[in-house]
Amino acid sequence: MTATAAGWLQALALVGALALCYRPLGDYIAELLTTAKHLRVERGLYRVVGVDGDADQRWPVYLRSVLAFSALSILFLYGLIRLQTHLLLSLGVPQMAAHQAWNTAVSFTTNTNWQSYSGESAMGHLVQMAGLAVQNFVSAAVGIAVVAALIRGFTRNRTERVGNFWVDLTRIVLRLLLPLSIVFALVLVANGVVQNFHGFHELTTLGGGTQSIPGGPVASQEVIKELGTNGGGFFNANSAHPFENPTGLTNWLEIFLLLVISFALPRTFGKMVGDNRQGYAIVAVMGLFWVASAVLITFFEHQHAGTALQAAGGAMEGKEQRFGIAGSALFAASTTLTSTGAVNSFHDSFTSFGGGLTIFNMMLGEIAPGGTGSGLYGMLILAIVAVFVAGLMVGRTPEYLGKKLGGREMKFASLYILTTPAIVLIGAGTAMALPGERAGMLNSGPHGFSEVLYAFTSAANNNGSAFAGITVNSAWYDTAFGLAMALGRFLPMVFVLALAGSLAQQQPVPASAGTLPTHKPLFVGLLSGVVLIVVGLTYFPALALGPIAEGLH
Repeated sequence: MTATAAGWLQALALVGALALCYRPLGDYIAELLTTAKHLRVERGLYRVVGVDGDADQRWPVYLRSVLAFSALSILFLYGLIRLQTHLLLSLGVPQMAAHQAWNTAVSFTTNTNWQSYSGESAMGHLVQMAGLAVQNFVSAAVGIAVVAALIRGFTRNRTERVGNFWVDLTRIVLRLLLPLSIVFALVLVANGVVQNFHGFHELTTLGGGTQSIPGGPVASQEVIKELGTNGGGFFNANSAHPFENPTGLTNWLEIFLLLVISFALPRTFGKMVGDNRQGYAIVAVMGLFWVASAVLITFFEHQHAGTALQAAGGAMEGKEQRFGIAGSALFAASTTLTSTGAVNSFHDSFTSFGGGLTIFNMMLGEIAPGGTGSGLYGMLILAIVAVFVAGLMVGRTPEYLGKKLGGREMKFASLYILTTPAIVLIGAGTAMALPGERAGMLNSGPHGFSEVLYAFTSAANNNGSAFAGITVNSAWYDTAFGLAMALGRFLPMVFVLALAGSLAQQQPVPASAGTLPTHKPLFVGLLSGVVLIVVGLTYFPALALGPIAEGLH
């Protein structure tokens, strides 16, 4: 079988597996978010933290709960990292600098998992398990909880109450993320992913030298790293490391895991609003962008001018032979269209347009299908904008799912859309204006600018992958990226929850002959156009200075 045929088969198998999971997983998530029944262990946890599991919160209280929980998570993880040299299973790793510990704590709490360190040489097993892996679970759950609150804004009337954050968080972790992680961690172990408590082993290489090879609880962190669209690798090489991702089968499985929940959430949306067709429309837009990105990146990586690339059959620099171009491109498209940020290849070595597409994917707002929860609420914000644009064209007050979209709602949607681009462009522009930070670029010219643009795009969109080729472990970059990650995560959540509260206060409006049907192909096309236009108008000048200029040159 040719490499091209194998690539098509794994892509088709992935689409089939995601389609099979769409309905049962989406319905299950909707059930756990709407049922009034609490498990015994959940009731015990509520008593411990003093939460009334049957009391809903107004949207400001829900927001304060999200922010307070996240702030405490940052403080706890920061302290754990700084104190790890005094803890068990530290493996003798040196103490992490304060600015890097701050960056790492914010990174994992915001579901970004940006790493300015080498995982195997900077983190002991206890911090990996009790710190990083725990945040992989709860940060993913926070994203799903926020989109659940937004959906309740559409389904509830004349109230500001959008659910209970502590109940949502507990149920998502205990009923969704933890069971799936246990099952798939066993599958990964069975296929060769490492799971032990070994330290470093000194081995003699074939050339007579020595090599230090670490072990660790890798599979248990690898599974939630993908399932929760987190992305932080146990090893510096991330999912290119054979201990994390040893075979083509585990590579396919990891791509499946980082997509499955985000692609199932539109079904949850349709189920909760009482119209599954709404979910089909949203997932259709997500699927169109995902397929287009995967095809285009694969195409550009097969463009092989030059003797070495022609001999390899494509741009194989920075890619693992066991995955090839198809497996690397599919992973790259999926990890940058979600907020995962895990990598199985070196994006800095991609062709100009192939690498440019990975940046463009993140600039879309990671909504195809996006991060766990964050992808869906990002797409719903864009759906609101699309409905508003359609209303302007026909001269009537826009409405979406029976809720009118007035000035208040559109202000929240507009602020959401403007927040991340402002962080990205201000951050990248500031870095390029400072000679000391500009000196951290490995390359000059358009490619060097692309490295900086990629880094800030990744941080602000809570992706966490890196274009590499840039030295970011400095006090300035650690601080700047930490701020970008925090603002890029929590400011949009403020606007989403405020929008949820505004929608929940309204009385539903019955559909009329002039109501735009938001479940038909016309709306799918309109929403796709809005996504492209919003991103194009915002980011095109920056892209023109980076990957486009390099590709045309």
